[in-house]
Amino acid sequence: MALKQADEIPLSTAWRSAGRYGLALDAVAIALLLFTLTRFALALRVGSDADWTAGTLLRATSLGLLYDLTVALLLALPFGLLLLALPERWTRFRSTRVAVLLAVAGGLFALLFGAVAEWFFWTEFSARFNFIAVDYLVYTTEVIGNIRESYPIGWILGALGGLSLLVALAFRRRIARRLTAETPPKSRLAWFAAHALLAAGLLATVSGDARDGIPNAYAREIAGNGPFEFVRAFKDNELDYARFYRTLPETAVYARLREEMLLTGGKPLSADPRELAYQIASRGPELRPNVALVCMESMSADFMQTFGSPKNLTPTLDRLTRESLFFPRAFASGTRTVRGLEALALSVPPTPGNAIVRRPHNEHLFSLASIFNAKGYTSSFIYGGYGYFDNMSDFFGHNGYEVIDRLSVDKSKIHHENVWGIADEDLYTKALETFDADHAAGKPFFAHIMTTSNHRPYTYPDGRIDIPPKTGRDGAVKYADWALGDFLARAAGKPWFDNTVFVIVADHQASAAGKTDLPLARYRIPLLIYAPKLFPPTRNERLIAQIDIPPTLLGLLNWSYTSKFVGHDVNRLPPGKEHALISTYQTVGYLENDRLVILEPGRRVRVETVDWNSLATRPTTADDPAVVEEAISVYEGASLAFKAGLLHELN
Repeated sequence: MALKQADEIPLSTAWRSAGRYGLALDAVAIALLLFTLTRFALALRVGSDADWTAGTLLRATSLGLLYDLTVALLLALPFGLLLLALPERWTRFRSTRVAVLLAVAGGLFALLFGAVAEWFFWTEFSARFNFIAVDYLVYTTEVIGNIRESYPIGWILGALGGLSLLVALAFRRRIARRLTAETPPKSRLAWFAAHALLAAGLLATVSGDARDGIPNAYAREIAGNGPFEFVRAFKDNELDYARFYRTLPETAVYARLREEMLLTGGKPLSADPRELAYQIASRGPELRPNVALVCMESMSADFMQTFGSPKNLTPTLDRLTRESLFFPRAFASGTRTVRGLEALALSVPPTPGNAIVRRPHNEHLFSLASIFNAKGYTSSFIYGGYGYFDNMSDFFGHNGYEVIDRLSVDKSKIHHENVWGIADEDLYTKALETFDADHAAGKPFFAHIMTTSNHRPYTYPDGRIDIPPKTGRDGAVKYADWALGDFLARAAGKPWFDNTVFVIVADHQASAAGKTDLPLARYRIPLLIYAPKLFPPTRNERLIAQIDIPPTLLGLLNWSYTSKFVGHDVNRLPPGKEHALISTYQTVGYLENDRLVILEPGRRVRVETVDWNSLATRPTTADDPAVVEEAISVYEGASLAFKAGLLHELN
């Protein structure tokens, strides 16, 4: 009875006149319905965090409808072309009707799959499809593996496929009537032309920037359309700073950038303002310890009791804050691992677009390994996953590091692995073996270790902690903290331990979503420098950016060296000149004192005031041209320098 009722839904007069082409109009209507339902589902999920008002809701839904209509018309065009070209007599064949029915079911499946994918993508990133989704097209092995290990993908696909087929069958008679309706070629051509012209017109006039005026970041994302944003991110995967952002004259930019780089007392090697190299002189006897830089995947400061968490997930990190040089005001460069790697290896600002780790022409750059290698150290990048991911092997291998990834680990020594990498404890075992070999060879070592366990699907060896694997982020955080403690305990028994500095930091926070474009609280990360025999425990309250970590470390070692780092040794900065550089893919920020300068595409500049107690920011109309020019010169200067090849190794 239900099928019969569905079949007998009357056709409207307007759509009846479309004849066969009405099937394409049906496809547009169904796509609009699913896009709208997705939007409202995400809005309900976000709730009051979107700061909904009648005006915001109206703007989000009206803009969303424009995006949805544009995408729906474009998606239905191939189906419309098929209906235009299909000969009249073919519509009478049963095989044709079955093929069209299956095409309808396939289209429904694609739309439903997209809606479910957006839901899960939002779970991870609190955003519509963006450049991260574009990256997923490149690294399909890891992404598909992550999805399979995180979700019951077989059941989901089966349910979506079954639902799509049932809906198509429920409307099979309506589809058949549409398909066999007598529709002259001229009528079909007229409908297709109108369809194509409207789609092209909307595509040309509906701007992806139209929703940028919505102040709340959640509401702005909800106003978007997943497929629309995906294509936009694909098209804008590289962003030229000079084309999209506020600029200053190039000569002024280089002069200001050089002035910025010399804030800690460095001496320039040349009078040429485009020559960025400068000399740092030590302030005491040089130390030559081993250095292990441990970069912990997605380890938010918010997970720590030290920063207010009630869960006791990080007993190791919390203990180390009392036994280390602890920087409670440390901020990550960005929201992805490659941004952290870029900052820690190159000490450069997070310029818009792709991180340098993933850009072409990123070989033979001046890096932290360049300095250690010049001092006679071995330098290695030790990663728990496959080094080809995010171009890590190529980048580190061409910039002074020996790359050691999961392919280098003996299978018999792996307690657990998932699609992203081996368990952190097994990665640390490989690091210890590497350090032992370097020590036995009489070579001091520097290693950049990148962990993977604190990542969906949140799996790790059984029996290590009191939270079962694959039950959520809390377990992965606690395991990563346990593995770090186990690593340090094992290292303490090594002959090289007393002369080793452990730099412990996160690559980025677990989530960067918030009501504002650059929510400061979502960029705060742990930073500890642990060397119990070398540095007494100290709490350093100076603001420190991720790009400041390399020069600050070298300052603690009292090294004299030639540098091209844009970051600073914060212990040498004049009071009040500390600043943090934070970013998303398109938006970059410059934080100094209580001002956050935000630079966006379209040459937009905003200044926000910072409440350091809550890390909340609010717009301000206060005119502060000096800090705005500083922000522009740092980001524009770094972009120009990379493009011109000025960040290469010293000759």
